[in-house]
Amino acid sequence: MNPQPANLNAQLSGEFAFIDWIRRQTSADPRVPIGIGDDAAALRLTPGREVLVTTDMILEGVHFERPRASARAIGRKAMAVNLSDIAAMAGVPVAAVASVGLPRDFRNHDAEELFHGMHDLAGEFGVALVGGDTNCSESGLVVAITLIGEATSRGPVRRSGARLGDWIMVTGSLGGSILSKHLDFTPRVREAIVLHERCELHAMIDVSDGLAADLGHILDESGCGAILRADEIPISAEAHNMPGEATSLDRALYDGEDFELLFTLPGTEAERLVADQPLGVRITHIGTVAPESGLWLESSDGSRRLLAPNGFDHFAR
Repeated sequence: MNPQPANLNAQLSGEFAFIDWIRRQTSADPRVPIGIGDDAAALRLTPGREVLVTTDMILEGVHFERPRASARAIGRKAMAVNLSDIAAMAGVPVAAVASVGLPRDFRNHDAEELFHGMHDLAGEFGVALVGGDTNCSESGLVVAITLIGEATSRGPVRRSGARLGDWIMVTGSLGGSILSKHLDFTPRVREAIVLHERCELHAMIDVSDGLAADLGHILDESGCGAILRADEIPISAEAHNMPGEATSLDRALYDGEDFELLFTLPGTEAERLVADQPLGVRITHIGTVAPESGLWLESSDGSRRLLAPNGFDHFAR
């Protein structure tokens, strides 16, 4: 158990003291010959494997609200969104650096809880926290993490490989994430690796901006279209229960921050996945890659309408 400060409400004791505290919380890792304490970290990565690098920033007032979201939950989410990016390419996460802008009202306990949220989830996925930066923010809490991973021996799965006739598949359920899931989701790292080992994945992405938007990214990169079957899209209980004018289907299509895996693969392999359900989270067949350009939604009566690839857009706020 980590010792708690004598006064949990005490102001932060200073940047260098906080960095020193972080350093004492991190364990040695054979993949990290040089960790926190020098100007840069050094890593030992697997020879012959492609290195994956991703970065995501989360901002107070955009991705979370304080005090509704605890400091620990915020730290966890910051790490989780980056892990989800590595999962989207069926990679193995290795190490992370974290930069934080801490508001002046942050106290020792808040800062320590923020660290534990990041560090604990990193530990669950074998990720070494090897450095970062701390600063004071005048505009709310900011957390930015850069995560380094490795492709497996099969290489990374990209967005650009979808092929005509592929089945479109998704894990879990979609929509309504704002009610809680966006803070406490489990990134699908392990599930992606299992899929990559068992199947010929053609394209994959994580559902962060919304099903329609993220499938649109795959279609743009792959140069094809798709037909989604409205009745097959797995809609979360939260999406069904949310108030407002938007339908539960619209929430599943556009809400975002579900962080499920959206992928395409040959139909014969997809049928086997649906039958076997090997992940512990449900896999659903929701559509097909088609020759028609654009993204189409097919209703139970066979009628189709063109969907705009809308979703969360930071610059459209």
